[in-house]
Amino acid sequence: MTKQVQQLDRVIIRFAGDSGDGMQLTGDRFTAGTAEFGNDLSTLPNFPAEIRAPAGTLPGVSSFQLHFADHDILTPGDAPNVLVAMNPAALKANLGDLPRGADIIANTDEFTKRNLQKVGYTGNPLEDDSLAEWRVHAVPLTSLTVKALEGFDLSKKDAERSKNMFALGLLSWLYHRPTEHTITFLEQKFAKKPEIAKANIAAFQAGWNFGETTESFSVSYEIKPAKLAPGVYRNISGNQALAYGLIAASVQAKLPLFLGSYPITPASDILHELSKHKKFGVRTFQAEDEIAGVGAALGAAFGGALGVTTTSGPGVVLKGETVGLAVMTELPLILVDVQRAGPSTGMPTKTEQTDLLMAMFGRNGESPVPIVAPSSPSDCFDAAIEAARIAVKYRTPVYLLSDGYLANGSEPWRLPEVSDLPDISTEFAVKTDDEEFLPYKRDTETLARAWAVPGTPGLEHRIGGIEKAEGSGNISYDPNNHDLMVRLRQAKIDGIDVPDLEVDDVHDGTKVLVLGWGSTYGPIAAAVRRIRKAGGKVAQAHLRHLNPLPANVGEVLKSYDKVLLPEINLGQLALLLRAKFLVDIISYNRVRGLPFKAEELAGVIQDVIEK
Repeated sequence: MTKQVQQLDRVIIRFAGDSGDGMQLTGDRFTAGTAEFGNDLSTLPNFPAEIRAPAGTLPGVSSFQLHFADHDILTPGDAPNVLVAMNPAALKANLGDLPRGADIIANTDEFTKRNLQKVGYTGNPLEDDSLAEWRVHAVPLTSLTVKALEGFDLSKKDAERSKNMFALGLLSWLYHRPTEHTITFLEQKFAKKPEIAKANIAAFQAGWNFGETTESFSVSYEIKPAKLAPGVYRNISGNQALAYGLIAASVQAKLPLFLGSYPITPASDILHELSKHKKFGVRTFQAEDEIAGVGAALGAAFGGALGVTTTSGPGVVLKGETVGLAVMTELPLILVDVQRAGPSTGMPTKTEQTDLLMAMFGRNGESPVPIVAPSSPSDCFDAAIEAARIAVKYRTPVYLLSDGYLANGSEPWRLPEVSDLPDISTEFAVKTDDEEFLPYKRDTETLARAWAVPGTPGLEHRIGGIEKAEGSGNISYDPNNHDLMVRLRQAKIDGIDVPDLEVDDVHDGTKVLVLGWGSTYGPIAAAVRRIRKAGGKVAQAHLRHLNPLPANVGEVLKSYDKVLLPEINLGQLALLLRAKFLVDIISYNRVRGLPFKAEELAGVIQDVIEK
């Protein structure tokens, strides 16, 4: 039968099911095909913290949302146009996000009386009028998959595991996604189990064929490739980009890269990725705990390497003492904090921006540390290089504040030209015959002390956490020397060269500025677009450097009548800006473990404009 093909400019799809249904893999494969096709895209994986929550329950629901378009987009989308619900729990957990008229593709085989009761349904919503506001496509995904795999030497249970590939095939047909990439992936993933590979490919192709032949779907959709700047692109997650940025930084700094890390959600993927790249001189050490990880990284920095440690909020707490030691010894160290919901263990798989004040002040004594925050998954690459530049040039530990949304989300990334990467190389101290080596003699421009590799003849010096005498580095309890060293360490951080804050202001007489930092960039920028499209006047600025702040921040803040600052915390940056610049920042704060929605922020901005 000939089916109608409808052109769309964008679509938002959410795959949802039990944590054992393979929704993350399904979303990842659909994303890979979408990236290959050339659409702009943004993703939002969302999964439970439990390794295996009880099957069919609300806490066990895992989802993957993908927004793709024929134009530049900034967020994974506010609400899905299509929900693929593999069971009643997936439907109930996600139904509240669906706008009226959205499509629901429901796996009818899982809507059994027992599964319905698990999530509090008294009746089957696919059979009553409770879903009348949406377009429901009831598809027996499980039984269709089992039937498609009847010729394979698989048990019924094993065959059912391929239902996510059937769903992927159906959605790939529905949105004209290329199939070759997925087939190649399955062949490679199950290379040692060819029967499993063939079964998954057969399920995938059966899903495609079902879409082509069934009367349940009379329309398929096309979203043309986006017009992106020329170059070579790949889809990349924030954690991948950050890992590649660290590798690039080590090459540009001409230093071996050492990662000392203890696995923790959502930072573990950085350790996994870096462990694959020994050919670039990368050494990874999976430590027995957080303290050992950062201690090893600081030891590597002492030995002349680019020392890095990765963690999330609970790990930052444990690393605090060693960060203070890095401040005292004035050695380059990169501390990657992929923020998650707290306090304590909190919600390990959910995102927040709640570690800013801890990064700023979470150590004893006056111990200033620079802070850099990426704004998007692909920006994690550049932010990692910038953190390394500061660490090496100024001989200081540096915090790199990512978060769970950036770490797990993905978007197209244009590969940079190697020739365009900054040269951040440095020189180690060398022995001169006519001068005594002074380990705490400072560079007049940066106030950084010399970096002396241990074992270099003539460069022996004391190292440790006790206060150092200016110049000689000898142990000192002199009150005046301590005051001097405290002020010198602060002056070194204050003097770090960071670019001015850029403001996107396209109108004359704009009175409202929306300021952000970190992962709020996409939702804020999308909201600003909506306001401007509706005729409103609003400016936007986004901070990458949180300590020290750009020199013009105070001037920018005082140039507008109102400054709105959305944060996924209770106003941590707002607190710092109010104290430093005496500006009445308007805070907008939500701590739900989820990123902001563009529509939500657009409403907030409009309210600020009108008041």
